[in-house]
Amino acid sequence: MNAGNECTPIDILLVEDNPGDVRLTREALRDAKVCNRLHVVEDGAEALEFLYREGAYVNVPRPDLILLDLNLPRKDGREVLAKIKTAEELKRIPVVVLTTSKAEEDILKAYDLHANCYICKPVDLDQFIAIVRSIEDFWLALVKLPDGHRP
Repeated sequence: MNAGNECTPIDILLVEDNPGDVRLTREALRDAKVCNRLHVVEDGAEALEFLYREGAYVNVPRPDLILLDLNLPRKDGREVLAKIKTAEELKRIPVVVLTTSKAEEDILKAYDLHANCYICKPVDLDQFIAIVRSIEDFWLALVKLPDGHRP
């Protein structure tokens, strides 16, 4: 679908502090069925700056999908998720929690904060790539995202 075709890309915000996971996510989305632009921030404070278009992020697009790690420096993913889901201009953006934590309390807290789904990152590289591709298949190819939250 991407090769040679013009498309309106889906903007994805990846909030991830692990460079290896960023590289794998980028690789998995490179050959995606859906045209996309991946934006990466490394911590929770930077994620909020991006989402509220502050500082260096004044002219960034509003993401169509957020992939959020929970264990982040400066502001953790739980705080970021709480801010996203209580902000009128952000709350409809789907947030996929993509984290290493399998703790039941983290899963419950994420859903209590209105995460759209919770996925545990596998340690196997091939499985990680498969998970990112399945996120792309579901959230970007199958699900109808609301209009109106794009600039």
